[in-house]
Amino acid sequence: MKNSIVIAYQGIEGAYSHLACKKAFQDSITIACETFEEAMKLVESKTANLAMIPVENSTAGRVEEIYRLIPKLSLYIIKEHYEPVKHCLLATNNAKLDDIKYVLSHPQALAQCHKNITRLNLTAEAKFDTAGSAREISRLKDKQYSAIASNLAAKLYKLKILDDNFGDIQNNITRFLVLSREKIIPKFNKEYDYITSLVFEVKDIPAALYKALGGFATNGVNLIKLESYTAYGCSLKVSQFHIDIDAHPDERKLQLALEELNYFAKKIKHLGTYKKFNNE
Repeated sequence: MKNSIVIAYQGIEGAYSHLACKKAFQDSITIACETFEEAMKLVESKTANLAMIPVENSTAGRVEEIYRLIPKLSLYIIKEHYEPVKHCLLATNNAKLDDIKYVLSHPQALAQCHKNITRLNLTAEAKFDTAGSAREISRLKDKQYSAIASNLAAKLYKLKILDDNFGDIQNNITRFLVLSREKIIPKFNKEYDYITSLVFEVKDIPAALYKALGGFATNGVNLIKLESYTAYGCSLKVSQFHIDIDAHPDERKLQLALEELNYFAKKIKHLGTYKKFNNE
């Protein structure tokens, strides 16, 4: 176990973030944290090697808090991971579907299973997280209560899976970023696709953002994502921009685009370069 990767995540055992850790790093040691910031700071303090952090969901959208946290910490993105969110309806081992009257889960999970909850005429109760709901009904030992959570939560809390595909929406996926203290940039290989992530502020000049991004267009560099938000601890007049770029820093087209970016932007921070998930 000495060489096992220690990876921190937000939630309790059985959360979808915990499941993502086990999928991406099968032999890892995991640490559950109450908040995203706590998980990240465990990496900064060298208590953990990595942090598994969700940044967006195909149904619920982005996790805005993460885009504010990452730039203020000394961490780098080294990997992305896409985890299918397959909601399961869990209950005590002596329960049947006809016994269930209540269902507990995170509000997002309840919303994503609304049609099936209505079909079974269940009373929904919102809780702090999915895995916590599973743990709660395992302690209640009341066959009238169920929870919506992952199959990992069912295994950990010794619950029966009444329905292993309880979500209303198919192909519900969460994108995670893996954060490290070390800035690990993979060697460029033209056989693979890469993402380079940056954060920056624009200079106080007319059309600064338009001009800052113009270099990517003129050099044929595709921007995958552009997020804007108020910089942490700054006035409302100062905005930061997060961009995901479809390129590797060793590619000449990106080098030229970044030269132009430097004319119109300031406080540019390289957050990481990593392979696209579909390459793995």
